[in-house]
Amino acid sequence: QVQLVESGGGLVQTGGSLRLSCAASGIIFSLHAMNWYRQAPGKSRELVATILSSYNTYYADSVKGRFTISRDNAKNTVYLQMNSLKSEDTAVYYCNANRYDSYWGQGTQVTVSS
Repeated sequence: QVQLVESGGGLVQTGGSLRLSCAASGIIFSLHAMNWYRQAPGKSRELVATILSSYNTYYADSVKGRFTISRDNAKNTVYLQMNSLKSEDTAVYYCNANRYDSYWGQGTQVTVSS
């Protein structure tokens, strides 16, 4: 049974930082591309950041330079370090594991207030 469990969301002021974590089980973590998506109210889900099994990374333009994705294969965990947060970063953040199939976590709420 595949499980992706996100943690680390919460309420933070504009300009603050949060680190999201996603612990995976039931998959060969090191072989999966790991993604962070987000969905704001009334908007479609969007890709925020990707880290491949090769450790190559990709970022959406809106978060480039502020967010950093990383992975620890020994802990089966992917992280999203979010700095200089803005109100428009407010969303539910989802972890996704992708190889031949795609798996999703339950999401964690990030709220950035001014």
